[in-house]
Amino acid sequence: MVTNAPDSPPALVFSDVDLDRGATPVLRSVTWQVGRGERWAVLGPNGGGKTTLMQMASGYLHPTRGTADVRALRQQLGTVSASVARMIVPWLPAREVVVSARHGALEPWWHDYSGPDRAKALALLAAAGFEGIADRPFGVLSEGERQQVLLARALMISPALLLLDEPCAGLDLGAREALLSRLSDLARDPTAPPLVMVTHHVEEIPVGFSHVLLLRQGRVVARGPLEQVMTGATLSDCFGLALAVQSHRGRWASQAISRA
Repeated sequence: MVTNAPDSPPALVFSDVDLDRGATPVLRSVTWQVGRGERWAVLGPNGGGKTTLMQMASGYLHPTRGTADVRALRQQLGTVSASVARMIVPWLPAREVVVSARHGALEPWWHDYSGPDRAKALALLAAAGFEGIADRPFGVLSEGERQQVLLARALMISPALLLLDEPCAGLDLGAREALLSRLSDLARDPTAPPLVMVTHHVEEIPVGFSHVLLLRQGRVVARGPLEQVMTGATLSDCFGLALAVQSHRGRWASQAISRA
């Protein structure tokens, strides 16, 4: 993992952030910072505010109160989410889905791409072991293949911050493990940008991730280094259920504590 230089500003800073939807509070008093080189998992139950947090980090939402400073927006921001997948033209070849990110487009027809651009797009697919799908239409790819293409697309712009909103949702075991392996490679890469990944499951936290933010009902339950925060007590507080937590070779698992 990359450590922050003393003069290196954080990629993302939330200071006492509240967000209301009408009269309904969605986020409350969220203070959080993502430093350069950090890899964060954002974890919590449904309705906890995780997706709203990501929308704010992406710049699509703004706080009702408090401040959200996303420095990466001044440079480049990479996003992997279902909303991006829904906008992709289904007959577009995978390599074109990736290279079109070079100009922030969803199709390649309105821009020119250099030989190095196209080589980079193919190299990003190859880095995950998916160069074999480069010429296949996006619409016929499996869910796991699509996520790998979207990840390559997000990396195409050499982002200053990479946001992943439930990237493992809907994946079978093999596809999930292939994606987590790729994310672990990125987590260990000193040249990779800060990573923020939303998930519901501790089993989906990639090896090499350094920090975790736990959210419940729009409030921060705990945040900080993964090894310190990921305990049975904090996870139980987050999910409102008595849970046991364990780790093995950098992977995490949890289960309810039996009442028998």
